[in-house]
Amino acid sequence: MEIVLATAIAFLAGSGVWLLLRPRTFQVIVGLSLASYAINLFILVMGRVQVGAPPVLQSRGPGDAALVADPLPQALILTAIVIGFATTALFLVLLLAARGQSGTDHVDGREPEQ
Repeated sequence: MEIVLATAIAFLAGSGVWLLLRPRTFQVIVGLSLASYAINLFILVMGRVQVGAPPVLQSRGPGDAALVADPLPQALILTAIVIGFATTALFLVLLLAARGQSGTDHVDGREPEQ
């Protein structure tokens, strides 16, 4: 299972970086989204999420902290998803405004030669 997750993270990160280096603005936005998905998946994997573990201690008194699910990775990922959605929406609005003024979504304002 680890190799599948590592491959998925590598594919998302590689695709995101490749799209970030493209000259079109929309491709850069999609690249940022893919890179953020890779980072979120990496944080989730590093958090060692346990399936079936209770979120809090169930008995009163001292308990074993190793049997409890760690809520920090899930909270970080949820926060990152919300911030990523907001920045993607902001970038799309800026893309539309820039395209309306310049007539193209190319970074330097010129259409690429075919």
